Order: sequence, then structure tokens, then C-alpha cells
Amino acid sequence: MTKIFIDGSAGTTGLRIRERLTSRPELELIALPEDRRKDPRAREEAINEADIAFFCLPDDAASEAAALVHGDTAVIDTSTAHRTAPGWEYGFPELGSRRERIRASRRIANPGCHASGFISLVEPLVRVGLLAKDAELTCFSLTGYSGGGKKMIGEYEAADRPAAYDSPRQYGLTQAHKHLPEMAAVCGLDRAPAFCPVVADFTSGMQVTVPVFASQLRGGIEDVKALYRDVYTGPVVRYEPCPDGMLAANALSGSDGMSVTVAGNDARILLISTFDNLGKGASGAAIQNMNILLGLDETTGLNL
Repeated sequence: MTKIFIDGSAGTTGLRIRERLTSRPELELIALPEDRRKDPRAREEAINEADIAFFCLPDDAASEAAALVHGDTAVIDTSTAHRTAPGWEYGFPELGSRRERIRASRRIANPGCHASGFISLVEPLVRVGLLAKDAELTCFSLTGYSGGGKKMIGEYEAADRPAAYDSPRQYGLTQAHKHLPEMAAVCGLDRAPAFCPVVADFTSGMQVTVPVFASQLRGGIEDVKALYRDVYTGPVVRYEPCPDGMLAANALSGSDGMSVTVAGNDARILLISTFDNLGKGASGAAIQNMNILLGLDETTGLNL
């Protein structure tokens, strides 16, 4: 039986991972008593007893936890700490040869939610040469409030919340959002995009849009569609033709899948990725990476 330890199981992502793994009979979850949950010695023992450890911690704590690993434990870190770090594999298996690299790795950095949407759209274009690595891009990302963790969930669901919470709110205004380094690095871009993240009054769901002009591409809109059709055939990430009308940011709320589509015309093109910030953007991606490490069908336990 595979032993699993979740370090930081009280946070939103950790709780969801625990909830989803509890019903899997092939897994044994290592649990620490509440009074030992933050005890460094107890955590170190649990981490090294596990076959796979999930780190669902703030960045500094995740770095400290990684230093506690001295055995053969595989680590899936859901924080930002190791997403561009040497020796860590970026956990988005649909990109190129990353599935095989994840399977062979003992250190997996789970992608950020906003970053997952951007990278799904841009990395294939750069990899095949449809988009230059020195492209100057913008990215608009609309997310449900659950991505902000327990504190933000509590703020949005409070009876006496401020009126500002009734409207979408843009943040990351200094262009120093923590997902920007991985967005540039994983895509092979020379510079990060101008990034416009917006949180709105819905629980979960995410829609990331990257607008491009045809003059930025070494090809046209049909070439982009053809590439996405080839790359994203499922089971988790799929290319979907753009529907008529509107695209809802919560269309895949509760799902671990991702839909990639292309809208616009021959001059102005919208690259759009829709998914759940708590699914493919967090716990669903972590479980998919765990399944790959264990040699299982990667969709085991996922909601698709």
C-alpha cells in the first residue's frame, strides 16, 4: 500500500487533496495528531515514512520541508517555492515530454492556477515556433474567490462584507505576481506578460485569456487551432471549438479538466483556457501528478 503524507493539510488545497484521497483504498494517509501537526521532528518522520509527500505550505515553509527529506520520498509541492528551481520537474504533463519526466522524477512542482492557463496556451506556440520567445504578451485571468484560500473565502462569504466584493476586483497591480516567473520560464519567453488577474464573486472556476495579433504569429489562426487539436486530445486537457455567444469562467467549476479554445478572427486572436482554479489549477493537478508517479491511469480519482 502506498503511504501518503500531506504537510499543510489544513489549508484549502491540502484539505481538498486529503478529502479526495481518503476514499482510495490503495493509499494509506499518514496523519499527525493536532498537537504535533507543526512539530518539525514529527513532520520530518512523517515525510520520510511516506512514499509521496504533498507540500501544501507557504513558500518558505515548503523550502524548509524540502530540506527535511533524506530518503526516497517523492515530493509534490503545491507552493510557488520550487516551480523554477533546478532539480524540480514542472507538473504539467500535457506539455511536450513532461509526462515522462514527471514519471521519472522525485521532485514535482505543481503549477500555479493562473500560470496553468497561460502556459497551456503559450508554451506549445513557442515550442513549435508559431510564437517568438521575445513576444510581448498580455494575459487577463478571471478567477473565483476560493483561490485566495480560507481568508478570502471567509471575506467573500461574510454577511457584512464590503460593497466592493460585489464587483470584480483586479489585483497584482504592481506586475510582481508570484506566478509570473514560472509563466515566462516554462514557456521559454524572454519576458513575463503584462498580467491582469481579477477575482470575482463566484466560488470556483477560472478563465485565462491571452490576446495576440496575427502579426505576432508565424502563421494564422487556423495554425493555432490545428496545433491545439494535436496537443490537447485529453483525457484532462482538451481543445474545444469556440462556441457562439459567451464563455463562462465557471463553466468547469468542480471539474479537474481544462478546455483550450481559440476565438477572434484573422487579425485579432483570443487564446482562452477554462478550468477550475481548485481542480486543474491546484488539487486536481496534484493528484494527476501523483497518479503518474505511481504508474496509474492518470485520471484515477479525477472528476472529468
